[in-house]
Parts: sequence; C-alpha cells; structure tokens
Amino acid sequence: MKRKTCLNAILASTILAGLGAAALAETAWDGPTTGPKAAEGKSIVVVAGDLKNGGILGVTTGVEEAAETIGWDVRVLDGAGSIQGRTAAIGQALALKPDGMIINGFDAVEQQAALEGVVGASIPMVAWHSGPKIGCDAPGGIFANVSTDAMTVSEVAAEWAMGDGGDNVGAVIFTDSTYQIAIDKADRIKETIEAAGGTVLEYVDTPIADTSSRMGPLTTSLLQKHGDSWTHALAINDLYFDFMGPALAAAGIPGDGSPKAGSAGDGSEAAFQRIRGGQYQTITVAEPLNLQGWQLVDELNRAIQGEACSGYVTSPALVTQEGLAKLGDSNQFDPDSPYREAYSDIWGK
Repeated sequence: MKRKTCLNAILASTILAGLGAAALAETAWDGPTTGPKAAEGKSIVVVAGDLKNGGILGVTTGVEEAAETIGWDVRVLDGAGSIQGRTAAIGQALALKPDGMIINGFDAVEQQAALEGVVGASIPMVAWHSGPKIGCDAPGGIFANVSTDAMTVSEVAAEWAMGDGGDNVGAVIFTDSTYQIAIDKADRIKETIEAAGGTVLEYVDTPIADTSSRMGPLTTSLLQKHGDSWTHALAINDLYFDFMGPALAAAGIPGDGSPKAGSAGDGSEAAFQRIRGGQYQTITVAEPLNLQGWQLVDELNRAIQGEACSGYVTSPALVTQEGLAKLGDSNQFDPDSPYREAYSDIWGK
C-alpha cells in the first residue's frame, strides 16, 4: 500500500511534552495490535459536521481509505455547517439503515434528540470530536470518541505564543460556544497564557460556520480596538484563519507580521499552505487526521461485533514553517508509523 510522505521532525528541538513520538520520523506503532477480524459486507454512513472544515474533511478521507481496505461501503452526508443541516443528515443516515455510523466533527449534545434515534435503532456509533470525553463510552450512545487530548493541543498553542512573544503577548482567542469542546479548548488557552504572564485582550465567541462572512469585519474591528497590543491570534480551529488574511492585508500588515496566528487544531491543508508561505498563519497544532479515520473504522468494527473499544489516543504535533520546509510539498500531518499495516493485520486484510 502506498505510504504518504511522513511529517519529518517538525521543529523537533522545541516539541513540547506529550508531542514527541508522533512528530518524528519512523516511529513505532503505539496503537492496538489485536482486535476482531473484519466484519464482512458492511455499509456505514459518515455524518460530517461541515466538509468545508479541513479537519473533518481529512478524517473523512481517512475513513474512506480505511473502508476500502476493510471492504465496506461508505456514504458521506454533509451537515453543511448548521445545526439544522446536521439534524437532517442524521435523519437521512437513519433512513439508509446502515450497519454503523460515524459522527464526524460536531457535539453530540447539540444533536442529542437525533442521536437518540440512532441508539434506538441499535446502530453502532463512533465519533470524531463529539465532546470533551475522549475514548471509550462517550456520552450520547457513542462507542468511542476519537481525538487527541484537546487540552494538550490548547496548551501547546498557548505555550507557543508565550515562547514567541514573551511578556508582551496580547492575545485574542477565537472560539465557538456551539461546541462544548471548543469552549474547553479556549478556556485552557486563556488559562495557560495568563498563568505564564501573558494578556488575553479579548475572548471572541463567533460560529465556525460563519467565519467566511464574520472574520473580515471582526478582524478590522479588533485591529481598530487593540492596535499594536494585539500580538497573537489564537483559535480553536484553523478555519478562523481562512478568512482573516484579507483584512490584515487591507490594513497594511504583511503576511509574517502581527498579530501572528496560531491554531489549536486541526492541521488543515489550507493552514499548512499559509504556514509554509508565511501568509497570515505561523503555527497549527495538527492532529493525524488520516490515521484517526482508520481508527474510527477499527473502533466501529469492534462496536459492530460487540468487542471492547481499543482506548487508543493519538498524539498531536506542533507544525511550523521550519518543520514544513523538511516535508517537500506535503500538506498533511501523517505520522511515519505503520498504522495502515497494523490495522490491516488486525482486520485480516
């Protein structure tokens, strides 16, 4: 099977505690090595919160790749970034009567009523970023919630800002209160910065789904309000920075100027391109999205067969321009560990 380019030693000298192994070349597989063989002939549905979100899209791609190996049919439904859209997508998924369902990138609490219908239909569910509880037996009838440790991700982003700006850090934090995990991540960023002596100028709650229309005017307003005291922009997702650059450019701020942007997840392709080119984003804390897609398929295979959840938690990596320069033209954090081979062996494929 063709291997993707590894993420080779991303700023290895400054990798923070808890990141090391996943960010370095040729790492050993630290995930499960035993589990049930593939359940044959299954069909599954991925309910994606918003396929415009690079993290969600990356995970979906990993699910599709893994499903091809395990021999399952996959249908992907896009919630298109709205609560109503996600509710409708769950209803459509139920009507398809799949053997399993993957909840990809939205809060289970938001869709509690709809997901009760999935539980009532005895359809096994696994999820990516469905809430603050990571791993097995997540709330809402979810067998496993796949994620890195979100609090570690937040701490890494905040510590990068403090290391970059020292005592002069003036941060604006962007979050979305639609999601409990987004609130928790933003709170941890704020706590970490303030504990280290930095200043949080503002804590901005604006929906991820509306970033295309809101971030331009919001950025302009924040520049007028805080001026040069705004040194760092920190967000719970890369998508916020997809739409910040034009407003900064209009204000005469160069791509590598202040405020410097850093994201506490998820390592989208667009974010990698901005970081690589020095264009209005300096770092992201990336998750191994493709690997997590494979993990979701493995967890769902366990759920379908009544086996125990693996409990595996992947590690994130701090992605910088220096690290990306070692990658060639790759724009994805795909750890150089044999996870594809490991899962294929478990499934007997």
